Amino acid sequence: MSAPFDISSLQARAEAAIRIARRVGREAAAFRAEAPPETLAVENKGLQDFVTAADRRAEQAIRTAIADEFPNDSVIGEEGGGHGRDSGTWVVDPIDGTTNFIRGFRHWGVSMAFIAGGELLIGVIYDATQDKIFHAIRGEGGFKEGQPIAAAKTSDPTQAIAILGHSRRTDFEDYLAVSRRLYERGIDYRRMGAAAIGLVRVAEGVADLYYERHLAAWDMLAGVLIAREAGAIVAMPPLEQLLDRGGPVVACAPRIAGEFAFLAEMERLPTGG
Repeated sequence: MSAPFDISSLQARAEAAIRIARRVGREAAAFRAEAPPETLAVENKGLQDFVTAADRRAEQAIRTAIADEFPNDSVIGEEGGGHGRDSGTWVVDPIDGTTNFIRGFRHWGVSMAFIAGGELLIGVIYDATQDKIFHAIRGEGGFKEGQPIAAAKTSDPTQAIAILGHSRRTDFEDYLAVSRRLYERGIDYRRMGAAAIGLVRVAEGVADLYYERHLAAWDMLAGVLIAREAGAIVAMPPLEQLLDRGGPVVACAPRIAGEFAFLAEMERLPTGG
């Protein structure tokens, strides 16, 4: 990898993102703890698609911190948009799982990914459920609070747990069909409402699959890298397509990947994305 994104440059960015995501996540959690749902200044972007004052505050805090530390980097955020630069771009979801955040469900987090030269290079996620940071640098492994993590070694489908996401941009009947297929194979499943958190559950070996038919880039990129670096098998569209219009993701434990190959085939996805 050529300068300026040699390993030391990436480590500096990862360390900064870890600090930023932890601080912003804890500030959002404190804000939520002090504010009942009716005072969160909720706006409806669409059916079951919300944004709060906390989302906007968190994204602005991330943008300001990145501008201070890496002024040549750009930011694309869920709430504020933005454009990529050749010098490197952060793709940010300030609160992934906003509906959970609003209602007091614990599954939400802060997601920050760094891309440059058409490559996904850094992923950092603050997991509010555990008050922990997950991170990865491309080629360096996946970590939770600085300790290596690994995808599960599950090989028996009757011992597997899947996490499914659902977007209203896709057909609910397809979601039901996937749920039924997993059920018939003896695979248990959950729905959490936060893609970033679902992906790190695969990365740390708690779950054996995360699948969703449509996500925006900021929902998935950090979690995809962390899961892949932890040994999970990942299938997703090319990065440029994700940035333009989003798409599906499949991330699963390697020994049980054959059970979930139908998902990548259904979505016409290359593994290794």
